[in-house]
Amino acid sequence: MNFSILSRLSAGAALGLLMTGTALADPGLIYDLGGKFDKSFNEAAYNGAERWKAATGGNYLDFEITDGAQREQALRRMVSQGANPIVVMSFNWGSVLPVLADEYPDVKFVVIDSVVEKPNVRSVVFDEHTGSFLVGALAALKSETGKYGFVGGMDVPLIHKFYCGYAQGVKAVRADAEVYENYTGTTPDAWNNPTVAGELAKAAYDRGAEVVFAAAGGSGLGVIQAAQDNNKFAIGVDSNQNHIAPGFVLTSMEKRVDVAVETAFTDGPDLETGLQVLGLAENGVGYSVDDNNRSLLTDEMIAQVEDYKAKIIAGEITVHNYETDSQCPL
Repeated sequence: MNFSILSRLSAGAALGLLMTGTALADPGLIYDLGGKFDKSFNEAAYNGAERWKAATGGNYLDFEITDGAQREQALRRMVSQGANPIVVMSFNWGSVLPVLADEYPDVKFVVIDSVVEKPNVRSVVFDEHTGSFLVGALAALKSETGKYGFVGGMDVPLIHKFYCGYAQGVKAVRADAEVYENYTGTTPDAWNNPTVAGELAKAAYDRGAEVVFAAAGGSGLGVIQAAQDNNKFAIGVDSNQNHIAPGFVLTSMEKRVDVAVETAFTDGPDLETGLQVLGLAENGVGYSVDDNNRSLLTDEMIAQVEDYKAKIIAGEITVHNYETDSQCPL
């Protein structure tokens, strides 16, 4: 199932509550490693939950895991507290959730960034490669050095998906460009290591890159700091991170995890399950422009990227999806 969600947000949530004769169960949210306030992936989920709360006056349960071994226990506890639906964050739930979904068939679950084929699970995935293409094009339009950086978090196919789209966008503008690809680690700790991320970004700047894209969760803050320290540019990810360092964050590749969470809470225990794919056409991914970065972007740059966006949506440009084909054509 592939359907748009942006038209069914807070107003719909409030209306749904008004039309319900009995109180609904509180929804639940379990953040992944990196913390609730990582200014990226987890915080986007928190923002969506808080927006739902503000619109409806409802309450929700949430929990921050600090170790991957906590996943099963945390989910069982939330089920025991009566939460429904329950949203869990990241592909790392791929082995735990199928077992518990079978054990608790009357509970609806939503998993972000993974596909779990169970009748009571909604799987939400994003076309990160298309959004990454757009910020790659912006990077190449901004800098004429022909050298660009990428710092990923955990070295997994999902983050290679960001890299491949980004590099393709860069090379759509500059076919001869070099893109330096690095990752902060191979374990979940990679999402919370801004020191290593900053060092990798500095190495790219030292090699001539002016722009580095960070797809690294909380580790990405190290890339933004390195951009400030070296008078260069970073590209943020997941949330709009332009405000973290105005003048040094060229843009952010927004992945609307906040919308996915808010919509799940809005839909409640009767939410539709199955696969939900959010891309450019659904405004599930994109790039951010606000008062913190508008002066860094010319009208011509934005027009060019909007043209790419329209062509991707229309099928005139195909952006390679690393998760379905690991042979990135670069």
